[in-house]
Formats: sequence, C-alpha cells, structure tokens
Amino acid sequence: MDLRIFTEPQQGASYDDQLAMAQRAEQLGFDAFFRSDHFLRMGDGDALPGPTDAWTTLAGLARETSSIRLGTLVTSATFRHPGILAVQVAQVDAMSGGRVELGLGTGWMAEEHVALGVPFPERRFGLLEEQLEIVTGLWSTPDGESYDFDGEHYRLTDNPALPKPVQRRVPIIVGGNGPRRTPRLAARFATEYNQSFPEKADVAAQVARVRAACEDAGRDPDELTFSVAFVACVGADEAEVRRRADAIGREPAELREHGLAGTPQEVLDGLGALAETGVSRVYLQCLDLTDLEHLDLIAAAVMPNAG
Repeated sequence: MDLRIFTEPQQGASYDDQLAMAQRAEQLGFDAFFRSDHFLRMGDGDALPGPTDAWTTLAGLARETSSIRLGTLVTSATFRHPGILAVQVAQVDAMSGGRVELGLGTGWMAEEHVALGVPFPERRFGLLEEQLEIVTGLWSTPDGESYDFDGEHYRLTDNPALPKPVQRRVPIIVGGNGPRRTPRLAARFATEYNQSFPEKADVAAQVARVRAACEDAGRDPDELTFSVAFVACVGADEAEVRRRADAIGREPAELREHGLAGTPQEVLDGLGALAETGVSRVYLQCLDLTDLEHLDLIAAAVMPNAG
C-alpha cells in the first residue's frame, strides 16, 4: 500500500509550513506530498496567512526536495486554461527532475469562484474532458509538430506543444465518485483513479464501475492505480487521538467512521479493508501542517506494516 501525504494549505499554512511537511515526509519515506488547489478557507476560523497557489508552491517544493513525488488533488479545471496548465506542469516536472503528477477535476466550491472573480459554470464536466484531452495531447505531440484543438470550450491553433515534461508520461489522476461519466473519463485518460472521502461501504462498488469502464474502452483495468483519500488522525493512545482531533476541530468517533483514525493498529485495520476492495494507494489528509510528529508516528507505526 502506497501512503501519501495530502494537505489543505488554504485552511491556514504558509509556504514554509508546506515545505517543512514535504521535507519531513520525504525524510520519512512517504511516497508523495500532495496539496489541494483552493484559494478560500472552508469553514470558520482565522484565514491567516492566506492562500498559496498550488503550482507556484509545487515549483518551490520541486527545488527544495529531491525524491518525493509532488502533485495536486486536484487542480480545478476552472482556474487555468489548459494550454497554460500544460506549460506549468511540464515546467515543474522539469524543475523536480520528473516527480510531478497532475490531478485534475471540475472544481466544486462556488463561493471560492465568487471571491476570486472566476467564472463558475453550472456544467463543468465538458471543461474537464476537453482539458484532459488538450493537456495529454500537447504532451504527446511529437517534437517539431504543432497541436490544434477545436472544441466546445477551447480552441488552440498552431501550438508548438512545448515544453515537454521530463517524464515520458506525467501521471494523470482523475477523481470523483460519479457512477457513469467519471469512470469513463478515468478509463480514457487516467493513470490513477481516486475516490476522495467516499463512504467506505461504497469504495468497492465504485472500483468495480471503473474497472468495467476500462474493459468497455478496451483497456486493461490493471493498468490503472486505484486510490482513496481520507482524513488521518493517528495517536499512540486515546489521549493523543483526542488531542489531534481537537486540533482540527473534529470528533474521534466521527473520524473513525469517515476517516483513518485511532491507534496505529486501528489505522492498519482500515488500510487492510481498503486493500481488499482493490485500492493500492491512500492519501492521508493531514490537516494540521504544524504537527510533524503526526507524520513521525505514521511512518514508524503504520507504514512498515501497511503491506
């Protein structure tokens, strides 16, 4: 089971906070450090120090880490034009020596778009589909050739399709819990399919839908990595679980039900149940970016026994 660290910096974290956690995660041997792509705090609380841009942050982390993979869960299709996004991701991939992954989704937080002055169309799935086609099309265009696209939402003409990423194929993560369109999109474009904060009882059925969509598309479903994201709240004892839950404004019982929480053995049991559904990668959402000891505990008591 691959364990990755996933953060929500818009809840109150500076670049230095993110750097400290990414470097600690790298030192401890976690597979990757991912962050959300949001510009507005969710819920009540102090909004300081303010948001940080996902791809600007990842560019910095690319130069200040050396081995850990970096990415977004997920970049919103409403925030960036796909032609610009392809350049940004390819550049950060080069800056990292080929360690970048791109999670791409429709975006969902209407209030955030109002605050930023960014359009938030009611129907966004078409935007996402065209963005995936454009970004992957630009990266796969042979050197010396240009790329054209004429869609409902975007039109590109004589694009030189440069720069190219360092990786032959930047991993593309498609996420969502929809029963029909999302599985088809994952089967067509993704290297990884992610369910973020699903009901645990629903994970296996959604994995089956995506596998069936791959088969319908003539693709081997075993080519796809299946992943989930859950809030992590791990403590050596119940007092530590309670302290970490209080720090993020959550209840231990609720976190045990909907996240990966409790003692290391409880979390290992949860990971084992997920593995039985076909999941092989888990994003541990660590909401307190100042609690680096949380990562230490997971690395020492969970990761070696996670399979």
